[in-house]
Parts: sequence; C-alpha cells; structure tokens
Amino acid sequence: MEGTSRSRMHDFTMQSARFSTFFASGKPRIHKRISASESQPAKHRPQILTGSKENTVSQSAPIRRALISVSDKSGLLEFAKRLVALGVEIYSTGGTRKFLIDGGIAAQEVAQYTGFPEVMDGRVKTLHPKIFGGILARRTNPTDVQSLTDHSILQFDLVAVNLYPFEATVAKEGVAFEEAIEQIDIGGPSLIRAASKNHAFVTVATSPSQYEAIATELESLGGTSEQLRRRLARECFESTAAYDAAIAKYLLEQEANQRTIPQGSEQQNKFALPEILEMKLTKVLDLRYGENPHQLAALYSRPSTGCSLVQAKKLHGKELSYNNLLDADAAYEIVRCFAKPSAVVIKHNNPCGAASGHKLSFACRKALEGDPQSAFGGILGFNKAVDLETAEVLCQPGLFIEAIIAPSFTDEAVAVLSTKPKWRDNVRLIAIGAEGPLEPTLDYRFVSGGVLVQQADVLPPANLTWKTVTSVPVEDALWDDIAFGWEMVRHVKSNAIVLARDAALVGVGAGQMSRVDSVEISISKAGERSRGSILASDAFFPFPDSIHRAAQAGVVAIIQPGGSKKDEDVIAACNEHRIPMIFTGQRHFRH
Repeated sequence: MEGTSRSRMHDFTMQSARFSTFFASGKPRIHKRISASESQPAKHRPQILTGSKENTVSQSAPIRRALISVSDKSGLLEFAKRLVALGVEIYSTGGTRKFLIDGGIAAQEVAQYTGFPEVMDGRVKTLHPKIFGGILARRTNPTDVQSLTDHSILQFDLVAVNLYPFEATVAKEGVAFEEAIEQIDIGGPSLIRAASKNHAFVTVATSPSQYEAIATELESLGGTSEQLRRRLARECFESTAAYDAAIAKYLLEQEANQRTIPQGSEQQNKFALPEILEMKLTKVLDLRYGENPHQLAALYSRPSTGCSLVQAKKLHGKELSYNNLLDADAAYEIVRCFAKPSAVVIKHNNPCGAASGHKLSFACRKALEGDPQSAFGGILGFNKAVDLETAEVLCQPGLFIEAIIAPSFTDEAVAVLSTKPKWRDNVRLIAIGAEGPLEPTLDYRFVSGGVLVQQADVLPPANLTWKTVTSVPVEDALWDDIAFGWEMVRHVKSNAIVLARDAALVGVGAGQMSRVDSVEISISKAGERSRGSILASDAFFPFPDSIHRAAQAGVVAIIQPGGSKKDEDVIAACNEHRIPMIFTGQRHFRH
C-alpha cells in the first residue's frame, strides 16, 4: 500500500503456504461476457465471465481491470503504460493514483467507484465489499456472478499492491513506537491475500520485480498463465507471513524493553524467546559444495539492516566456498569485539593467532606469529581498513592465505595483494563495511526434529564483576593481557584454553574432551613464549592439575569463571605457585 519505498520480501519461510484447499483441476473453458444492469454508468459496468465449474483454474486469465496501490513505485509507470496499451482499465488510491496521473496514466479513483471516501487519514480506503467482491468472485460460479450483477461490483483481474515499509521504518534509529504502528499495513495484506486465494482467475503483484513477467505474458498470451499466477500467489503468502513475523518480533522487543528483569535470570531467558519463531531466508548463492565435496550447499540471507558477511563485497579472488564463509564469519566476529587495531587468523573455525596493537600492520604481524604453521592456508580478519603497510606484511614469503575479511581495503592494498604474492589469483578479499555496535542476537542450532535457540554469547552482562580470589594480587601491567585473553577464549571451541602475552595469542588449546589436555596443547603451541603469559579458561578447572602444569610453563596469571566443587583446591594451588587468579562468574562454553 501507500508509503515510502522499501525492498521486497520474497523470502523463504519455515512454514510454506498451502493452497491445495482452493486449487481445482479442470480443462480450460471458453467464457462468455454478460451485460450488467443498463442503469449503471458504462465505466462502472461489471464485465463478468461465466462457466459451469466454479473453481476451474483458467490456463490463461485475461486482465481487463487492475487495482494498483503501492508503496514502492519503482518501475510502476512503465508497467502501467504496458497495461494501458493492452486496454487494461486502472483503479487506484491516493498517492499512487496521483503518481500515475502525473505520469500521464489515466486511473479511476477507488473512492468514486465505491461511493465511500478515504477516512481516518487513509487508514480505511480499500476495505470495501465492492473491492473485495471484485477480487474474490469466482468467475465460473453462477452465484458469485449473480452477486456481482446484483450489487454492481466490478471484477478486478490484477491486484498490484506492496506493503507499508514496516521493517525499514523500525530499523531507523530513534523511531517512535507510534510511528512504527502507523506503518502496519492492514488493507494491503488483505487485498493481496484475497487475490492470491482467487489466483484461479486473478493475478497478484507484490513487487516491482514481478511486473516484467506479468506484462510479457499479457502481451504474448493475452493473459497470465496458471503457472505464473500460482507462483505469484505463493510469493504473496511468503511475503505476508514474513511481514507479520517482523511485526510480532518488533512488538516482542518492545515488551522486553518495558520490563525490568534480572540480567541472566531464567525469567529473562524465557521472556526473551518467542513462543513461535519464524525464520525467513532467501537464497543468495549456490555454492560448489558444503564442508565436503559430496554435500550440496547454498548461502541464504536473513533480513538485516547492518553490514554482514552475506552483504559483503568480494573485491578480488576465487569463488567463496562453504568453509571459507564459515571461517570468514568467525574471523570478523572476533576482531569486531576489539576497539584497538586487531587481527585474527582462523583455521577450522578456531583462532590460531590474534593480536591487538597501535596499528594494524603490527597486529597483523603478531597474529601471524601466534602459530605460523597453522596460519598457512588460514583466513585473516581485521577490524580496520587494510592499508598498504599491512598488505606488505601479508606478502612475506612462506605464507598462503585463503581469504581476508575487513571493513575495507585501500586501493594500494588491493593492488599489492592481487599482484605480488604467489597466491594473488586465489585470495578472496572481502569488504564487509563499517560495523555498528554489538547488539543482542540469537543463535540457532538444528537438532533432530527441531531447533535449539539461545541468546548469542556476544555481550557481557551489565553486572559483570571480576574478583581476585587468591592471596596474590594481580599486577597492574597484566590487566591488558588478562582482558585480551578472556575476550579470545570465548571464541575457541570447548574445552578452551588460551595463553596470551603482550595482547597477542601465543598458545591455543581447543576442542579437547579433557581441560588439562587443552592446557597441555596451549603450552606446547606457545613453547618458550608461555613464560610470562596469562592463561584464560572458558570454564572452571575441576582439579588443580592444570594449575600445576601452568606454573611449570611460567604462566603468571589465570582467569576463569569459577564455580567448581574443587575451587578451594584450585585457589590453593595458585597460592602455592604465587599465581594470581581471577574469577569472572561467567562461563563461555562453545560447542
């Protein structure tokens, strides 16, 4: 309906619309025109098709009259001109009618036809039996046909309507609740749902992208095909389902904002998650294969107002693979958590190197030094624009890089990375754009018969407090490394241990069934660099054995959630080795 322009929704929904209840098979029939009452004005005289089978789907449905009322007016004038050239009579409302008339297209006013004016600032304008009767009438049903004649109702064979831009409105910063509510379309969804239900005879258009197919069939067939009408009906129900889901999501968020619930409580978690969850996805790209060559794969997008991997621009390099996309996403989700120039190296969805520094080239060099062997064939992420100096670091001999993701790349950096290294033709350069602040979101994991949903582990709770639990205090010089290590460990698969020194990873133990094994791996990876490092653990230590091993390796501070039955034994081990330990009270399991 009327409103500002917005992108269309033809997204895949988890609950597909079912139309079988009103589909009917049958052979195409030759229809005969019936005259209307002589007392009715000629231009408002209904043109009615009759037949014996009330729900027969016409193989080619003619379009003699169109109802057009759109928010997104792109391509509308060209479409309307083609309709008029084919003898189609157009009825319209408010701003759409003015737009058409200003463009030289004759359009009858809906209010004049219905005899009822637009009221309540346009809230009510098409909700009228003379509109819906003309859309829903079954052209082959004698009772419907007689009703059209008795009540002087015109047939509408085409309904071209798109909806108020609700999602675009609520995405604006600072939008008032009242403004959002006014962008909930009522008449529009009703019109297109009616047209879709009666798609046996009526063609529906909910997006400018559909105009070409409709006009082409009209010009070549004299009507629209059954196949096209069914597809348009299906796309209509997908769009209205997504539209309603967006409204419900917004109202749920508003409810949450109006209630004060203890952070992290069970009550908060229950309140934050909806009773019914719908997911709408649109295929963006067919991938060569999935994690392995025998698996089919594709990339789908979710509605998003900010920058994202799916919306990122590939500036150079080969086609992105399923695994490239997974690792690129992991890389950027890590570096965007840091304010200072930062870099990360990802292998198999785990960081094997990461660093922050005073400039990006420094952070890049330190990240690559974290685990040089594992960095070969890795994916790199940066939180600042990749400049020439950083690109030169990446071109050092012995490296091979699959992909690089960053907010942007300077022209000089692109020129160097695409011409200088041996892997220049293959490396994917991905510009994701400037990211806004981190916001709460949901994580989805598919399980047999359903989906596990949780609040994503992206934001620390407002009441997060760290406590030094040992008799040995933490030296001031260690706090930066402690904070860096704690941020990094939540991005590593559990059981997770990281060693950090000078705001850089020096050892990572990931994905082990035993925590002490992860400690051993991280120390082995760090080598001599473990001396003077801090250790971060994603969950509590069940026994003090890991503390003793860390002390042997020269670890100088430990940060962990706490909460084990053996906490006192673990603290005693730290005091024995004169290692300060911080409890955060927050676990970071990652499976």
